[in-house]
Amino acid sequence: MRENETDGAPNLPEYSVSEIAAAVKRTVEDNFGYVRVRGEVSGFMAARSGHLYFSLKDDRAVIDSVCWRGTAGKLQFRPEDGLEVICTGKLSTFAPRSRYQLVVEAMEPAGIGALMALLEERRQKLSAEGLFAQERKQALPYLPRVIGVVTSPTGAVIRDILHRLRDRFPSRVLLWPVLVQGKGAAEQVAAAIRGFNALDASSPVPRPDLLIVARGGGSIEDLWAFNEEVVARAVAESQIPLISAVGHETDTTLIDFVSDRRAPTPTAAAEIAVPVRAELVASNQDLGRRLGLALHRLLAERRRDLDGLARGLRGPRELLALARQRLDEGTERLHRALLIFGGEKRNALTAIAARLRPRLVLERVEAGGKSLGDFQGRLQRSVQGRVNEHRLRLAGLGQLLNSLSFERVLERGYAMVRRRDGGVVMAAAEAIAGSALAVRFHDGEVAVTVDDGPSRRTAKRARMPRESEPKTGSQAGPRGNPKEPGKQGSLF
Repeated sequence: MRENETDGAPNLPEYSVSEIAAAVKRTVEDNFGYVRVRGEVSGFMAARSGHLYFSLKDDRAVIDSVCWRGTAGKLQFRPEDGLEVICTGKLSTFAPRSRYQLVVEAMEPAGIGALMALLEERRQKLSAEGLFAQERKQALPYLPRVIGVVTSPTGAVIRDILHRLRDRFPSRVLLWPVLVQGKGAAEQVAAAIRGFNALDASSPVPRPDLLIVARGGGSIEDLWAFNEEVVARAVAESQIPLISAVGHETDTTLIDFVSDRRAPTPTAAAEIAVPVRAELVASNQDLGRRLGLALHRLLAERRRDLDGLARGLRGPRELLALARQRLDEGTERLHRALLIFGGEKRNALTAIAARLRPRLVLERVEAGGKSLGDFQGRLQRSVQGRVNEHRLRLAGLGQLLNSLSFERVLERGYAMVRRRDGGVVMAAAEAIAGSALAVRFHDGEVAVTVDDGPSRRTAKRARMPRESEPKTGSQAGPRGNPKEPGKQGSLF
């Protein structure tokens, strides 16, 4: 008995993985060496090498396909997702992935696929309702404080968005996690958009200023949730500005037409959402510098204008000089006018009084029954009385003048010294030696000559004689009656 039979192992040949892969490859290529396949293009990708990779599908199955660079250059059209084509080629296997694929050697269009036809039908329907109209699109906020993101929490999309926002302008981000493909994805995306719009000031979560609906690239089937009508209508109803960032640059979905702004990639959506902070700081600094220079120039111009106006402006004195002159003229004219007016009124009053006085006299005469002769007698008696009164007053004044005359003073023992020219000698200092003087008494004059001029001391004694010396001349008191010490005799 052999060992494998002892162990219970089946009596089968043993193959390596490579042998099985090679056998499958030969079987497929021998049985399907050259085939013609009709299907819808999906997941189309053009590699940098020039090769084309895509899938052919119908409603039941999918076949991976590849078109090498030499064949791709000969195609009469460029394949795209959703296009129904007829491919001619051979089936082969790809051993590293254990899958089979169609190597396309020729391709021709067969018509629009079912998904693309449905998508076109929805697009025309929503467009007819006005959901794609440019006038209903909202402007994006320049610097949103809160940004709401609707995407998968586990994919690379949210990390790319956060990283780009952090580099440009750090902002607060609210993530609403949803499925981005498969069953129920469309309903979750629509519910997230409506949920963000339902937030208000009383909500514990702040209401976003901007929404981003994002997903990475994929085939048309992978992105189909964003072509659903429920998602398109939720985007159209959003009161918050929304950016769609679904797929790559070549991918187009219905929400791209309805959204306020389309971004080619999720990273580009973050760039559209916020400006670059460093550029804002530099711009503000430049604007501040320009504003300072503009203000400096403006102030300099205003200062020059003010100086020019100040030079042309007259001073307060000049401004008031004309007004002061007019005031003086007005004052003078007013004074003359008042005088003229007063004179006119006085003359008028005098004229009225002149006309009125005879009337009063006649009225009195007529009222008293007196004659003109009686009035004349009373007038004469009145005049005689006034003359007598003035005569008595004049006699009294003559007596007072006679009593105050200097002759009365001389009669009381005083004398008056005169010069030859008639001037009165008022002080001893005026009596010059050798000068001729006349001393007048009450009964006559005596001519005298001054022997020697009085010294200062003599003059002082003459002005203020001592008690023992008798007064003579014009300073002497009454004869035989020396004045008392410290007192001056009375002239009266």
